[in-house]
Amino acid sequence: MDSWASLPVHDEYQKLVIRMNPPRVSIDNTSSRKATLIKVDSSNRHGSLLEVVQVLTDLNLIIRRAYISSDGEWFMDVFHVTDQNGKKLCDDGVGERIQQSLGPRARSFRSLRRSVGVQAAAEHTTIELSGRDRPGLLSEVFAVLTDLKCNVVAAEVWTHNSRMASVVYITDDTSGMPIDDPDWLAKIKQLLLYVLKGDRDKHSANTAVSMNSTHKERRLHQMMYADRDFDLNYTSCSESYQSRPLVTVENCVEKGYTVVNLRCPDRPKLLFDTVCTLTDMQYVVYHGTIIAEEPEAYQEYFIRHVDGSPISSEAERQRVIHCLEAAIKRRTTEGIKLELCSEDRVGLLTDVTRIFRENGLSVTRAEVSTRGTQAVNVFYVTDASGNSVRSETIKAVREAIGLTILHVKDDEQQSKCPPQEGSGFSLGNLFRSRSEKVLYNLGLIKSCS
Repeated sequence: MDSWASLPVHDEYQKLVIRMNPPRVSIDNTSSRKATLIKVDSSNRHGSLLEVVQVLTDLNLIIRRAYISSDGEWFMDVFHVTDQNGKKLCDDGVGERIQQSLGPRARSFRSLRRSVGVQAAAEHTTIELSGRDRPGLLSEVFAVLTDLKCNVVAAEVWTHNSRMASVVYITDDTSGMPIDDPDWLAKIKQLLLYVLKGDRDKHSANTAVSMNSTHKERRLHQMMYADRDFDLNYTSCSESYQSRPLVTVENCVEKGYTVVNLRCPDRPKLLFDTVCTLTDMQYVVYHGTIIAEEPEAYQEYFIRHVDGSPISSEAERQRVIHCLEAAIKRRTTEGIKLELCSEDRVGLLTDVTRIFRENGLSVTRAEVSTRGTQAVNVFYVTDASGNSVRSETIKAVREAIGLTILHVKDDEQQSKCPPQEGSGFSLGNLFRSRSEKVLYNLGLIKSCS
């Protein structure tokens, strides 16, 4: 559930528990030399862990380690965090933000923080798009919106496994107000759906228009999941088995849990992506250990389905593995990172993506934002076949857009190698010994001896 206010009427007891036991958040800057410890104690409900992780992620904090326990009606979590520069925190507002997200006066989880890069995030119309990815698709989408007198104030686009999902925030390009005319919205949906379907995606393309605020990254995960981007039948030939994250799922019969172990290159927002996926798949994390110290990240979760049962079939086990692999890969950056900074104007994205298309570039991921009067956009691009772009092509694109406007950015994440199987140690045993020892020392679980 997204917030205290969204609890059903029949769950009055849980409301009372939250009132009588408001969340407690403490910030500890002395126990660790390298990180700030954020400790969260709160009454437990499905989604509480995701709410806390979302707050930390939206505040651009790096979660180096985390220890999670939520057995019964209470959860106790400890997060070791730093800022983007690897420094301890000096912002006293972090604890208050977390308490607001969990307490009885919380606003909707979806609107807690709107990470769309504009000030008046509620004053827009939201468009959600999903379908088969292809070179030039983003250029066609933005061209249609420009022709329909729509101004794109923010957007995020993900591609994975030959699928594309995007959340786009638009306004009327004349008035700057949200678009609420039913006929106009129907036309936008119709034309965008036509673009998405193209010649090959007659059935699975989808569009939606909403006036509500959503947390765009959670929606992107949900849209990709609904579009079955995790389905191995759709896996592109370029994605080898070795390039996939290492995920294992085993039942711990004596304790009634399913144990999920995960190992992959570390990157920002990895914890959010995995917790979001487990939550939306209707699993509850009872205990967990996260170690995210570059270059690799390790995660272990003790989970059950919301009905209290562990994973009960091989098909379900495989589905969890594939969905977690997909959740990690969706945000993995492929291609050259280009950053565009310029005075914002109507049609800017249409012109930029048209130049990309004309030079044979394919956008694998995009983040579009507006800061005051400035457009700050990030694109990851490959050639039409998914390969690296030649330097002369990048030079031609930069000259066409403006050398002072479009810049090539280094991305250290691209140089990290994925883990290989047969690495010489048991990931499950590593996690089990570490996590059970830490949780026992914190008093969160009983000794297994």
